Amino acid sequence: MDNNKEDNRTLDIIDEDLYEEIDEEELYELVEEERKKALAKAKERREQKKPKSIFPKWAFWLIAFALAFNVVALLPQTFSIPAIDFLITSTKLSAQEDIKEYKKAVVVIETADSKGTGFAINEHGTILTNNHVVEGEEHVTVAFPENGLYDGEVVAVFPEVDLAVIETNGENLPHLTLAESTVFADDEKISFIGNPLRFNGIANEGTIIGYTQLSSWEEPVLMIEAPVYRGNSGSPIITKDGKVIGVIFATLDHDEHGKVGLFVPIDYYYSAFEK
Repeated sequence: MDNNKEDNRTLDIIDEDLYEEIDEEELYELVEEERKKALAKAKERREQKKPKSIFPKWAFWLIAFALAFNVVALLPQTFSIPAIDFLITSTKLSAQEDIKEYKKAVVVIETADSKGTGFAINEHGTILTNNHVVEGEEHVTVAFPENGLYDGEVVAVFPEVDLAVIETNGENLPHLTLAESTVFADDEKISFIGNPLRFNGIANEGTIIGYTQLSSWEEPVLMIEAPVYRGNSGSPIITKDGKVIGVIFATLDHDEHGKVGLFVPIDYYYSAFEK
């Protein structure tokens, strides 16, 4: 571990609520506004290409269907912001077979007043998430995308590394595989899946930057360059070989890299259980 690069930091602007400079209502308004613009633009193009002769109805409906089916492709041409780009990226990634399988094991964790992400690590539905997602709770609701709702009991919390374990006592549930240790290459590409803002099951990708030392933590954590939003707390960091090497827990305004996501190395999960 490179523990010395950030040892002299005295103040970390860290946000465990994973806040980005765009709120949920604004995001929805922007997406809806750009959807309407894209439809209007498509209609204008269609009318400009309309021949003077009688247009066959079957051809009209064929074009209308094609335009409606491809409306998402028009969004980047009219408006491009990270809040829209991350949805488009998720749509593309979610078409991949491996991502489809990973998503089955990523759950929504709901308490009385919050929502976060977790993921199953065995077929019995043992869930790994952040401590701050379930803090103060003994029972939570766990929702699997294809297996429905489960009552989850918080059986272990490790606040020093912001991790928690939930048991659902399920059977034959989809799950992810934990790496034996947090090993990665420089600038390695990773994927992660979570429930940001009001969306569920959003897949995205990013690049590992390296370790940083937070003033409020004894152990260094890892930074990623990626679109991390509120609700991504508890999202698994997945390598190309399908192994989980960490858990997203916060964002940070870094002096050098700007807004970055932070994740807890999976090594800390193993170490916490050994204590």
